[in-house]
Amino acid sequence: MQNRRSHRVAGLMIGAAVGDALGAPFEFKQAGTFSTKFPKPVVGGIGEMIGGGSFNWREGEFTDDTQMALSLALSILDKGDFDPDHVWSYWRSWAKTARDIGITTSRSLSFANQNDVKHQNPESTATNGALMRAFPLALLDKPRPEIREIVLAQGRLTHPHPAASWGAWLGVSMMISAINGDDPFDALKEELAAMPDDVAPKFRETLAPDWQPTGGRLNNDSVWGCLADAVWAVRNSNSFEETVTRAINLGGDADTVACVAGAIAGAIYGIQAIPSRWTTYLRGSVTTPKGEINFDNVSLGNLSRKLANLPPAPNNADENAVGPTEIEDNLFAANRSGATEAPRDWAILSLCLVGDRFKNQRFRREIYLVDQPGDANPNLEMAVADAVATIDAFLLEGRTVLVHCHGGRSRTGLVLKAWKMKKEGWAGVSGEQKAHEWLAKKWPIYTNTHFKQVLAKNF
Repeated sequence: MQNRRSHRVAGLMIGAAVGDALGAPFEFKQAGTFSTKFPKPVVGGIGEMIGGGSFNWREGEFTDDTQMALSLALSILDKGDFDPDHVWSYWRSWAKTARDIGITTSRSLSFANQNDVKHQNPESTATNGALMRAFPLALLDKPRPEIREIVLAQGRLTHPHPAASWGAWLGVSMMISAINGDDPFDALKEELAAMPDDVAPKFRETLAPDWQPTGGRLNNDSVWGCLADAVWAVRNSNSFEETVTRAINLGGDADTVACVAGAIAGAIYGIQAIPSRWTTYLRGSVTTPKGEINFDNVSLGNLSRKLANLPPAPNNADENAVGPTEIEDNLFAANRSGATEAPRDWAILSLCLVGDRFKNQRFRREIYLVDQPGDANPNLEMAVADAVATIDAFLLEGRTVLVHCHGGRSRTGLVLKAWKMKKEGWAGVSGEQKAHEWLAKKWPIYTNTHFKQVLAKNF
């Protein structure tokens, strides 16, 4: 169970950032723009992480949604708990260099002291800023009522309309349930029933199971419209990928809706269910009172574990270099050390933690696999299918592909064997054995029993 929880913890943090970065080029665009640009998934190249948009984001760069969330998380870790004044100092440091910042948030952060904030029209502050940045709070190792008070308090700092904070809590409550392996829609139903009467009616209407994002609905820059669109995308999808693309396709404040939907979906499906063509290229920075901090998919995952009070992910020391060795035309294998010797124009498929070893490789993927049996890989089949599809896409583009894990043994063997089985149409126990014999002729492998069973059953 702990392994599954750690996957959902990372899935929430990285899923939110993925939705944000993927939606950034489509912010303020009409509904359907994403599917027009990408009528089918882009498995090769750098995928759909194209960057651009109104603020000229870099490829894979997350926006103010994730930046504010990270500022909130960093403050809590630095202080040891939620402290409004401390959070305020982090948010103001971020705002000084922010390229994109909401009107309500900007007006609030113009005050040096959070106790002095005033809005001429508090009714206009029921926007989505308090919701978009709240997702790290779902990871806190605290009782649910304590998390609720923190969520509400952080919302009130910049958004005095009570709906802004309560909408943030509805989203976070769903995330907490998903992380715990429970049904987030059960949590939503319970929270809606218990909400204060002065804010509940509009949420109950827009979050009803039969609600549809049709014309005339509330703008999704409001807390009601944003949460309604995000929840609709989660409720009407069967995967992380479908959830986020549906959210972005609704248009309007696409990156924020996708950020909220990505957090919920990431907590439901886990990190292995998020396409590697999206997670690999994640990046962004946050300016704090202590200076600028840069983030990528690995550091986001590490931060999520700290917030959730989980031990850090293991990262074994390098072994002596083995490979690259050609396994089939333009397809190579190596261990992690050997992979660093690959030419810059090769496409690298990493199946272990790699740090910044391949940051200069234009075409690469990082897939989260654990060389352990049981529930260490709750979405193993999906992760392997992602890897196989990636190899095929890179080869079709005429690239030389290198597959590696830390030792170059079990995970590398798993993926290469799955690729060969798909290519040759081999299946079952005999198919796995054929693939094993094929690979063993050129590459010394060891495949743990669980991996062998998965290959024989599913590929």
